[in-house]
Amino acid sequence: MRFILNVIWLVLSGLWLAIGYFLAGVLACVLIVTIPFGIASFRMAGYALWPFGRTVVRDPASGCLTLLGNVLWLVLFGWWLALEHLVTGAALAITVIGIPLAVANWKMIPLALWPLGARVVEVP
Repeated sequence: MRFILNVIWLVLSGLWLAIGYFLAGVLACVLIVTIPFGIASFRMAGYALWPFGRTVVRDPASGCLTLLGNVLWLVLFGWWLALEHLVTGAALAITVIGIPLAVANWKMIPLALWPLGARVVEVP
C-alpha cells in the first residue's frame, strides 16, 4: 500500500515539491556559509519524493545553533516552502483520492519551517 501511495504522491505532487526543495538547496549552497541549509533542503527533497513509509524524528541533542539556523531558514526559505505545501495540499484535498495525500502534505509544513535538527528515518 505504501508503494502505491508513494507512486500516486510522486505523480501528483512529490516531483514538484522535491524540485522546490532542490532549488532551495542549490540557492543555499551558492553561499558557503549556508551549505548546512542546502544539505537539509536536499534531505527534504528526498523525503518529498517518497514520504510514505518514512517519518521525521527530532534530534534532542541539537543545540542553540540549530535554533538560530532554523530561524534563519524560516526567514530565507521556510515560509515559501511551507506555503508550497499548503497550496499543494489544498489542491489535493479537492478529490477523495487526494485527501490522504493532502494530509501527508500538510504534515510536512512544520518540517519545511524548521528542518535543522531533524532526521528522516524509515518506519518499521
